[in-house]
Amino acid sequence: MCYAIPGRVESVEGRHVAVSYYGQIKRAVNELYSLSPGDYVYAQGGFVVQKVSPAEAEIILSTWKELFFELQELDSASIRPSLMNIAPDSKLAEILKAAEDVKTLSEDDLTFLLSLEKRSEIDALCGAANRLRHSISQSSCCVHGIIEISNNCRNSCRYCGINNSNARLSRYRMSEDEILSAAREAVAKFGFKSLVLQSGEDCARPIDELVGIVRRLQKDNPVFLIISFGEYVGWSGLEALYDAGARGLLTRFETSNPEIFSKLHPDSTLEERLAFIRRAGEIGYLITSGGLVGLPGQNKRDLARDVLLCRELGSQMYSFGPFIPHPDTALAGRRTASEIEMLKVTAACRLAAPPEAVVPVTSAFETISRDARKKAMQSGANSLMLNLTPLKYRAMYSIYPSRAHESESLDAQIADATDLLKSLGRVPMDIGIRTQRAEISTSASTTP
Repeated sequence: MCYAIPGRVESVEGRHVAVSYYGQIKRAVNELYSLSPGDYVYAQGGFVVQKVSPAEAEIILSTWKELFFELQELDSASIRPSLMNIAPDSKLAEILKAAEDVKTLSEDDLTFLLSLEKRSEIDALCGAANRLRHSISQSSCCVHGIIEISNNCRNSCRYCGINNSNARLSRYRMSEDEILSAAREAVAKFGFKSLVLQSGEDCARPIDELVGIVRRLQKDNPVFLIISFGEYVGWSGLEALYDAGARGLLTRFETSNPEIFSKLHPDSTLEERLAFIRRAGEIGYLITSGGLVGLPGQNKRDLARDVLLCRELGSQMYSFGPFIPHPDTALAGRRTASEIEMLKVTAACRLAAPPEAVVPVTSAFETISRDARKKAMQSGANSLMLNLTPLKYRAMYSIYPSRAHESESLDAQIADATDLLKSLGRVPMDIGIRTQRAEISTSASTTP
């Protein structure tokens, strides 16, 4: 993971560069520029996305330096001592110690952790995940922006509000100019370095059109681009979109249980979904995947297998959200997952994931809990997603009801996210150089 501030290139080995941020070394792939030691770059998702002049880089780095280390100190001070109130010879202590030593957890280990009921034990689980997060990624936090470009979908998934059987939903499809305008504003005005383009499986939009959008977006904006259009693009579409500049894929498998999957997805199979994700990894995409927590018929062992499946797929981001029943679907009225369940899954993901993986706080989790961001960030999460979809469309992307940030301006979202990150001692990695520069300067000038 790389920060959304310029980094100094320390070494170049073919396509790979080592980039320094105030002495911290991150590694990235360079596909775009001729680089030498001493150059300055922005890098996201493990890829160099922009080269900047030393003069511009030094202005930004001098502005950030004091705050960067202040936030690190605040984050370090928030880490709780290991295994408070937990017997050192208990099974829980044994599993948590193994995880913090970066040893691979088994299905039984994860099932045990996800089955914890005592508050003191759950606190120990979340605290261990937060310590591990701090030890491997320091105070960094990814902040991505998502643009939901269409709510049209060919599928009839039984839990999703934009399924093709929902006649009560008003449909939309953003034009190419609208998509590019939203992306341009996010990058040029707000300083985003990582964007997600997401839609339903909108078969009325040809793959060639998507490829053209991705190519134009990448040409005009220095950004790490993640796509989430579903399986309808096919393997050839994945390759064409990668060639156009997309470097990340967001596709959840939803559940590792084939029986549950078949009940949720009458139009596809789990094997097809996993083959699609694996093919994307073979092409070179950074994979984001995960599941839903609290699905009808799901048990703790299913959830443990979900977490392990993320690792098997080589996911670099573990995206798990609560099942929230939509009133216009076949699963209306079913139980919603709880905050405690989500915190246990968040912590389990951090403990089971490889060190380089990111664990986000999903918008769905924020929808069921006002404190989701703060609590999840203290339970091993190190990523946030802000909604960049134009307000006139946002409520229509109704995959579940009453989504968090459905009516908030981007300015308000950034202000809330930045305030939270600062309070926790986290350094935002993917937004805000332009937005925060004046804020940081003001803060520095009033610091005694």
